Amino acid sequence: MTVRERAEAMLAQDLTCQSLGIALDEVAPGRAVLSMRLTERMVNGHGIGHGGYLFLLADAAFAYACNSHGPAAVAQSAQVMFLRPAGPGDELVAEAVERERAGRTGVYDVTVRRPKDGAVIAEFRGQSVMLSGRPAAPPTTAAPPPAES
Repeated sequence: MTVRERAEAMLAQDLTCQSLGIALDEVAPGRAVLSMRLTERMVNGHGIGHGGYLFLLADAAFAYACNSHGPAAVAQSAQVMFLRPAGPGDELVAEAVERERAGRTGVYDVTVRRPKDGAVIAEFRGQSVMLSGRPAAPPTTAAPPPAES
């Protein structure tokens, strides 16, 4: 299975990204680019993009990048720094880049930008851990993998 096929299989099961209109723009080993348009329903009480949605977009890009190698990987930790506000109607792009993989763990940086002016909206760093014995994004027709012990 290619990196793109693996990512598309994962996206087919990712109802959260689908429901928010998050698009998988690019994927390669250790890298992913996702995009999302902020809607009126995604703003906080200040009228700016809710941090939870910004984190979600960055986390999704991180997930596709760290699962690009094949074995299933999940977030072990993550943090985000919000740098500038984004508003309703803004298109946002999150680019995840692998910084290092060692054993079962990986470190990924994600930059969330507003492409119309290049403004960096948020910076995210995530640490992944591979789940032993689980392939990334099994086909939806496959039986679920056994529980980890």
